[in-house]
Amino acid sequence: MNRVSLFALLLLLLVPAAEAHRFAPSLLKVSEIGPAQYHIVWKTPAQATSSVPLTPVWPDGCEVRNPSPTQLEGTGKVSSAQLQCTGLGEDGLVGETLGVDGLGINQASAMLMVSLLDGREYQAVLNAEQSRFVVPANSNAGEVMSDYAFLGMEHIWGGIDHLLFVFGLLLLVGGGTRLLWTITAFTVGHSITLSLVTLGFFDYPVALVEFTIALSIFVLAVELTRTERHDILWRNPWWLAGGFGLLHGMGFAGALAETGLPQDNVPLALLFFNVGIEVGQIAFIAVILAAWFVIRKPLAPLQERLLPIPVYVLGALSAMWCIERGLEALLA
Repeated sequence: MNRVSLFALLLLLLVPAAEAHRFAPSLLKVSEIGPAQYHIVWKTPAQATSSVPLTPVWPDGCEVRNPSPTQLEGTGKVSSAQLQCTGLGEDGLVGETLGVDGLGINQASAMLMVSLLDGREYQAVLNAEQSRFVVPANSNAGEVMSDYAFLGMEHIWGGIDHLLFVFGLLLLVGGGTRLLWTITAFTVGHSITLSLVTLGFFDYPVALVEFTIALSIFVLAVELTRTERHDILWRNPWWLAGGFGLLHGMGFAGALAETGLPQDNVPLALLFFNVGIEVGQIAFIAVILAAWFVIRKPLAPLQERLLPIPVYVLGALSAMWCIERGLEALLA
């Protein structure tokens, strides 16, 4: 337990401490509404990371008409328009190229979703390496699996608040079987609410859930400051992990809702988004343990002095997020 705690200091110093990640993926949705006519929805993060804008790319001969004013929606800004295309083949956009410019310099990715009148639907994750997508004749289940697994990994790796909760669990239970059961409980918890919310079984106030996610990290930090660890919570940490996992699952569902699901592959996309979250979570834990194995000897003389620091940093960050998100919830 102590050995992992020492490495926590180094990890937290590398984390941008000012803000928790708010998942606001770029989304380009293209829906066929008639011969050579398409309705487009374009969503980008409200806070830009570069002076270079993200810009949709259409086939030659396509003209944007009747654009709507840009509106704020959650953590993104949204606009819509009509796309009138000339010179396309009988299959419309099939065989044509769509894309987004500016992904590389913004270190961003974008979800592209295409719906045709005959029921065919396509989705792809665009990034700096692959910023273009050629609309195929048939959808590919393999692409759904890889794209949504990538989105899940991207979300968990960009979600500092989720990662810090996992990190706090690691500090609480150490390694071995206790860590396995605790992380499994967290996985079961967030998988349940991620699935139920995404499939429309219930809704929730987003601002309140964001606040309770921050509160879960603060409660965990308080638990870590206790010197006497012989109560039921410490002996059975999976109850804490599973309960708060339900809250974190709602946060994951919010990320997925902003991106959207392919209607012809909802179960597959949902499954592999969750798989991506788990892969990212396991990779995060593996990186911490591997790095600690490398640096544990140099840090050994400073063990007692450094031990409290990561816990206090964890508590300070979560308290800041509680205040910030609590005010947002009151004003919502």
